[in-house]
Amino acid sequence: MGTYLKQLQSAGIWIIAVSLAACNSNKEKFDASGTFEADEVIVSSELNGKILSFDVDEGSVLKKDSTVGTIDAVNIALQKEQVEANIASLREKTSDVNPQVKLLQEQLTVQQAQLSNLEHEKKRIENLLKEDAATGKQLDDINYQVDALQKQMNVTQQQINVQKSNVSTQNRSILSEGKPLAKNIAMLEEQLSKSRIINPVAGTVLTKYAEAGEITAAGKALYKIADLSVITLRAYITGTQLSQVKLGQQVKVLVDDGKNKYKELTGTITWISDKAEFTPKTIQTKDERANLVYAVKIKVKNDGFLKIGMYGEVKL
Repeated sequence: MGTYLKQLQSAGIWIIAVSLAACNSNKEKFDASGTFEADEVIVSSELNGKILSFDVDEGSVLKKDSTVGTIDAVNIALQKEQVEANIASLREKTSDVNPQVKLLQEQLTVQQAQLSNLEHEKKRIENLLKEDAATGKQLDDINYQVDALQKQMNVTQQQINVQKSNVSTQNRSILSEGKPLAKNIAMLEEQLSKSRIINPVAGTVLTKYAEAGEITAAGKALYKIADLSVITLRAYITGTQLSQVKLGQQVKVLVDDGKNKYKELTGTITWISDKAEFTPKTIQTKDERANLVYAVKIKVKNDGFLKIGMYGEVKL
């Protein structure tokens, strides 16, 4: 064996073997590994109809609450106009009590004037009666006329009150039919608002599923978007490493940056699974797949270098 090693050394092979061993001993070691993912949102249509405009392209960055397209909603607008016309027709069916009340009030005014004349005549007769210039029958007659006129005035006032009450009741009955119609208008307005495609989150468009001019339906996917400014590394740690991590802990994240080079980033642990699972086959050897591990999520600020699906390594 010694003679063989001497032969290797004389051939220069011994030095190469030592160099390889040194390289292997300096090989980067990691505590966990996984792939990057993002919180993806699939934006779907909320309305049936033709897509009139759709300003979305894969890779484009969209702002939150920005309008990115419109869906044809002419039929809904026409339904709204029809309901509004029905409400207007209800108002035309209502009665105006003012002309009738005005007529009765004018009649009441005339009766009041007549009563004033009778009251004046009554006082004159009472004075004449004191001087024996009038008879008791004349006073009785005038009292009867005053009493009869007062009763007529009471009847006229009651007619005014009844007229107002009847018309008010009738109008309330007619206008009550407008309440469900008003609810229909509110519902149609809500549907009309859904004709605008509103982007729900700020982020980058990952996939586009529809084009302007196509017919869409409520619930049909239009595009997929995700915020890539902060990306998540889903990695796996062993049970022995579980005690070394905690929420909010900062760790080193390394990703491939060319041959035999790593780009180092800082990440924060935001989630630790409370359930053990078998190690994913894609990142561990066959023997290690028998071990139970725990998933963790690490948020990493992305400068544009990180991509969904990219592998990353973690140093605790």
